[in-house]
Amino acid sequence: MDVLETGVGYSLTRIGRELESVIDSLNRDDPMALANFADMISAAPRVFVHGAGRSGLALRMTAMRLMHLGLQVHVVGEVTSPAIRSGDVLLTASGSGTTSGILRAANTAVDSSAQVAVITANPASPLAKLASVRIIVPAAEKLDRSGDVSAQYAGSLFEQVLVVLGDALFHSLWQRSGRSADELWPRHANIE
Repeated sequence: MDVLETGVGYSLTRIGRELESVIDSLNRDDPMALANFADMISAAPRVFVHGAGRSGLALRMTAMRLMHLGLQVHVVGEVTSPAIRSGDVLLTASGSGTTSGILRAANTAVDSSAQVAVITANPASPLAKLASVRIIVPAAEKLDRSGDVSAQYAGSLFEQVLVVLGDALFHSLWQRSGRSADELWPRHANIE
């Protein structure tokens, strides 16, 4: 393999192309899913986010931005997170859609008459079946090491899309709100 093909610049370009391809696919294949996702989040009295591993980290970034908008947001598993109830939304992400803790939380949400917003790479997964609204990300799941869907390791492309999708969700809801960045800023953490 050529030294340039193993360089950071080459990898950055390749990752950028993979992200662009997935984003184009999401916009082209099911634009209503994106709109319905945003509508559900903005209408919820409270949003709970839950993901495991790197997917969980990506969703925590989204939780922070939704809080900046003034939404009432809770991260599942934090000691200050209250019980989910009717009308709330559980925002979840799992590439495989089979992560046991995420499935338990989604079942609890459904049993509590809350809605479940799912981001997954597996449309036939148990998690996707529990979804009130779902976004199917055409990316490799973490156990797919074939390199057919993505040249990246494990579920990296899925997790990167989660970050970008979370920022796009925030940006869309922010634009809808008509509020300025200065109006959002007071909610930014001041004890870090």
